[in-house]
Amino acid sequence: MENEFRRLPGVDTVISDERIARLAARYPYDLLVNLVREQLEKARELISSGNPCPSLDDIVQSVSTQLDRLENPALRPVINATGVVIHTNLGRAPMSKETITAMDTISRDYSNLEFDLLTGKRGSRYVHIEDLLCRLSGAEAGMVVNNNASAVLLALSAIAKRKEVIVSRGEAVEIGGSFRIPDVMRQSGAKLVEVGTTNRTYIDDFRDAITPSTAALMRVHSSNFQVIGFTHTVTLEEMTVLGRQVDLPVMDDLGSGCFLDTSEYGLAPEPMVQQSISAGVGLACFSGDKLLGGPQAGIIVGKKKLIDKLKKHPLARAVRTDKTRIAGLAATLLHYLRGEAVEKIPVWRMIAASPDEIASRAIAWAEAFGKQAEVIDGESMVGGGSLPGSTLPTRLVAIGRNGSISASGVRVLSRKLRNSKEIPVIGRINEDVLLLDPRSVLLEEDEIMINILRTVGADL
Repeated sequence: MENEFRRLPGVDTVISDERIARLAARYPYDLLVNLVREQLEKARELISSGNPCPSLDDIVQSVSTQLDRLENPALRPVINATGVVIHTNLGRAPMSKETITAMDTISRDYSNLEFDLLTGKRGSRYVHIEDLLCRLSGAEAGMVVNNNASAVLLALSAIAKRKEVIVSRGEAVEIGGSFRIPDVMRQSGAKLVEVGTTNRTYIDDFRDAITPSTAALMRVHSSNFQVIGFTHTVTLEEMTVLGRQVDLPVMDDLGSGCFLDTSEYGLAPEPMVQQSISAGVGLACFSGDKLLGGPQAGIIVGKKKLIDKLKKHPLARAVRTDKTRIAGLAATLLHYLRGEAVEKIPVWRMIAASPDEIASRAIAWAEAFGKQAEVIDGESMVGGGSLPGSTLPTRLVAIGRNGSISASGVRVLSRKLRNSKEIPVIGRINEDVLLLDPRSVLLEEDEIMINILRTVGADL
């Protein structure tokens, strides 16, 4: 082992190699030195583990590879052929062309983000979005923060710190990423008071739990699970009636947030923002990047006196959103105001896609791949913590059915699609069959998809 350590080149030797010297024309010298030292340290660890000393070529190649990784961002566009429309791991909702243009335009230059052009004085970033939110929801006021977790945290911090918030025991939920309502309550300084049972809660449970320390009643939408069978839930209308009787605000955590009736597309009804406001809630919180179909955002609408309190809270500055997302969200909301959301917003285009359109696309995909691919019936999911248990009928391209490709071959094929040089394609494997769903792929991506499938299929 001692001999192996002696074979390890010094920093100067590696730096002076002509391949590294050429890189010095593009990168700062200090960066190259640091990368070389890192690779030499890794080499020492390998030798200490009983491995031979890497060659000079290996070390130089490692430095070059690390530079390539730094120069080429790991975050890349992908084609989502999983059939999950709002796929959290794949960036949730794709955005409309108009939304992307609005974000690009406002990011290029200075803007009047917090400047009133009429008075020439300091303005508020909320004014650029509040009127749209109010017109669409029917609320008195509204504001935007970083995401829905921030929205809930801000709302609880502003109106319930060191006080009690009453929630049905069946709604003290956990959603993706270990985000738990009880944990958010603790972080905000509010005290969670659970009432009822997991499957049955009544309005009297809320009424009996109210004390002088109660600050709010809260409904949390069970966005990613269902409780069925012997159940009873308190309606939002019942909660708001009780809230008015005892002069307490009702908070509604809607999760995804929706302005369109999902039942019109064969899905279970998803709570709509307008319905919450019409029922009389004090505050409704929801996401901008799920069923709404815009950029990541947490949206809060409701009573003006409560929204004003949130705007003035110190936490509001910590969770505020930037000018690009405000511009993008405004463009997205305009689609709803103009009645064009289903035609313009990708999430709704995918949800509303007709069976015939999906079938014809699936057939074209399968033909491009070759004889190992066939078109079968399947189901798509909305995803993103929306509409649990509710699916949409679709047509899938199935590759490897009936043993036409081995299980290991299917995994290799899936990896090849993920590593496509043109753009990674993400499908799903079920019972050793690779499934590709056109519903979650934009129609504009079909030409790219067909080219990739033809190339990968030809290699089999």
